[in-house]
Amino acid sequence: MTLATSATLATPMPPILVLVAPQDIVNIASAVRIAKNFGITQMRLVNPEIFDAWRIEGIAHNTADLVARIEFFDSLRAALADVTFAAVLTGRERAAKRRVARPRAAAAELVERLREGPVAVVAGREDSGLTNDELDLCHLLITIATTPTHPSLNLAQAIAIMAHEIWVADGGDDAPLKPPRREAGPATHEQLEALFEDWTRGLEAIDFFKTRSTAAVMRSFREIMYRADLDGREASLVRAMGIEVVKYLERRGRDGAVD
Repeated sequence: MTLATSATLATPMPPILVLVAPQDIVNIASAVRIAKNFGITQMRLVNPEIFDAWRIEGIAHNTADLVARIEFFDSLRAALADVTFAAVLTGRERAAKRRVARPRAAAAELVERLREGPVAVVAGREDSGLTNDELDLCHLLITIATTPTHPSLNLAQAIAIMAHEIWVADGGDDAPLKPPRREAGPATHEQLEALFEDWTRGLEAIDFFKTRSTAAVMRSFREIMYRADLDGREASLVRAMGIEVVKYLERRGRDGAVD
């Protein structure tokens, strides 16, 4: 389930998503959809092995505007020429000493960097990632922690994790959740007492109390309803259930009324 929000980042310019030599059209389409989900408005592809705008839009619905803005480059150097900071997603260990960060810490830094100039998030080839020369073009390496027994992430999965972290770091989670369609105030004392009375009648009608203390059961029932913190509409619905128990028994020929 997806909660709809206005997908725009608070920073002056969202990060640029750069894919180097993507090999699978589904991964490109998935990256496009993720970009739309988390307010990324620019994508750059470096020597993609396949590209078909029609197929991408068919996989990632309602993304034609972003697909139309995708830029193509012959090298990662060219794709990063105008950016001031580049971070790359990688799962490979490096012999050379490089600055490495987890997605959450990296996202916080990227949001700050975005206030200074264009920032790129780079993802490499599905099968082999980036070459060492390509990695040298990036300021920061981002590694996503996974179980050591199965460390490999799909390209789109890694992009989704990073895009979400940037979205959250830039205040995305501050967007209010969609309110219920019908607002109802808290249940009143009068509504709750009527609910308890009708459920007492309903439970008596089915002989629920025959081996139990009525007072003890209803005290527990009260506590359950209090913890549920019912609004007025919900209280009316729960009360109607209790009333219907008695009415059902009456319709079936058994007297459900309480003396």
